[in-house]
Amino acid sequence: LCLMRWIMYLYLLGLVVFFYLYRWVRELPRVSDKGSKYVYITGCDSGFGNLLARHLDKKGFRVIAACFTEKGEEDLKKSCSRNLITTHLDVRSKDSIAKVAAMIKDEVGQRGLWAVVNNAGVAVPSAPCDWLTIDDYKSMLDVNLNGVIAVTLSVLPLIKKARGRVVNVASVFGRISATGGPYTVSKYGVEAFNDSLRINMVPFGVKVLCIEPGFFKTNVTDAGILSKSIKTLWEKMPQEVRDDYGTEYLQKVMDVLTDKVAKISDADLMKVVSCMEHAVSAVRPRTRYSPGWDAKLFWLPLSYMPSRLSDYIMTMEAVPIARQIQ
Repeated sequence: LCLMRWIMYLYLLGLVVFFYLYRWVRELPRVSDKGSKYVYITGCDSGFGNLLARHLDKKGFRVIAACFTEKGEEDLKKSCSRNLITTHLDVRSKDSIAKVAAMIKDEVGQRGLWAVVNNAGVAVPSAPCDWLTIDDYKSMLDVNLNGVIAVTLSVLPLIKKARGRVVNVASVFGRISATGGPYTVSKYGVEAFNDSLRINMVPFGVKVLCIEPGFFKTNVTDAGILSKSIKTLWEKMPQEVRDDYGTEYLQKVMDVLTDKVAKISDADLMKVVSCMEHAVSAVRPRTRYSPGWDAKLFWLPLSYMPSRLSDYIMTMEAVPIARQIQ
């Protein structure tokens, strides 16, 4: 009986190894003729978008890098080939989105647009829900969700023409809400848009792919930016709400941001960029990518647990408030 059990375990292990080996081989082939394929990337000033623009430019793609600042454009021009095109883009502005879409249409002509990578996003304001106003939600949703939808729709006819790809950058927090505020709301929305668009585009041969990173060292997890935002929100709150949380709450949250968030954030941004590059260039890309060990081993498994259990785990790690009901 013991021998049979070991044989069964070895058989299962062999199946797992075979599955990952088969997937690795299947995903190796890359698309040809990269020099004629245009890739439109948003949020290229820094972080994932900036690295992806440089990476795809070196790979031979025709990159259209959209930046919010002039400095972002200038830095990319200095470090990339002449094939890379930079442009200003404010994803909150219909006029800005339409202007860039018109430029891309003139540039790509009849060949169409091979891919759009919706990378632009912000992480502030983030705080407990009762610290925020509806305007706080709107400001982030305009970038993280409405911007993704608007940019995609602006170039979707060009992508259909090329039978290309839409790559949407969501988050593990599009699977589970571990914090309050609009960030998780926006990322859940990106997931929903991604799923519905993926099904809609099947008849047109367009692939719609989602990147769900864990914690990485970018502006989204920058302790300084997050702490400044939290402090500003705290100072604007009614005294009644501050009394609920207690005078020590703010400092404890700041300590978590500077200690725990910094420790769990991965500095190797290429783990995410490699997934983005695969989504753009692989002949058989994955539907979803989850870069980061914290995503694979903690956040995604947590999202599949019963709500009662996942809530318990997250509340156990939460900073306690002053007026907590026992």
